[in-house]
Amino acid sequence: MNQGLGASFEPHEFWQAFSAPGSFEPEPVDGHLGFYPAKMADGRQLCLPLRVLPGDGKSVVSSLILNQASFTVEDGLAAALVMLLRAKAPEFIIGVPTLGLPLASNVARRLGHTRMVPLGTSRKFWYRDDLSEPMKSITSPTAAKTLYIDPRMLPLLRGKRVAVVDDVISSGQSMGAVLRLLAKAEIEPVAIGCAMLQGRHWEEPLAAWLDRIVAPLRSPRFVLNEKERWVPEV
Repeated sequence: MNQGLGASFEPHEFWQAFSAPGSFEPEPVDGHLGFYPAKMADGRQLCLPLRVLPGDGKSVVSSLILNQASFTVEDGLAAALVMLLRAKAPEFIIGVPTLGLPLASNVARRLGHTRMVPLGTSRKFWYRDDLSEPMKSITSPTAAKTLYIDPRMLPLLRGKRVAVVDDVISSGQSMGAVLRLLAKAEIEPVAIGCAMLQGRHWEEPLAAWLDRIVAPLRSPRFVLNEKERWVPEV
């Protein structure tokens, strides 16, 4: 088992394949260096690069960029998420831009749906300001966007069992904006699914939704230890 980044992975290799159970030490004694092996329910591991967060350089997250992942990895995550969502019997999947959209489409197909309903961040002339919400995320802290729902979708979604699907929930800021937007549209999701829950900072802003949030992967945030390696944040 090797935790060194250069020894086992080049940057282009991340998110391209699942590793067999036990391939990498999940909690190395000295801490992580370069990547974190997130574990699926069946024991398979997905090695994720560690990225330093803006600030003092002493905090990192493990990164999952789904539009750079192989189809095999996307399919594996979508299949696992479907197993978690199926009990909620969603009739429609709402996809969150940008990286949540391919996962949402994959999930909707596996559930036997004929379509997925995407939210948007590009202002179309038929969109309405009263059906919009400002949004920012941990990966783009200075690039605030505006989130929209197409008014034409409201008759389709109101009164139905809907699930929201995004790629990663980290700070809870993006998903909070999604839920506020859907509340304006009189839509209450029965479930919120994502490929990975990152750390625990999202739990407070999404406290009212904890029993509806599911994900096949979980990853802690990390802080620097005395050996210049990364250990889970307490």
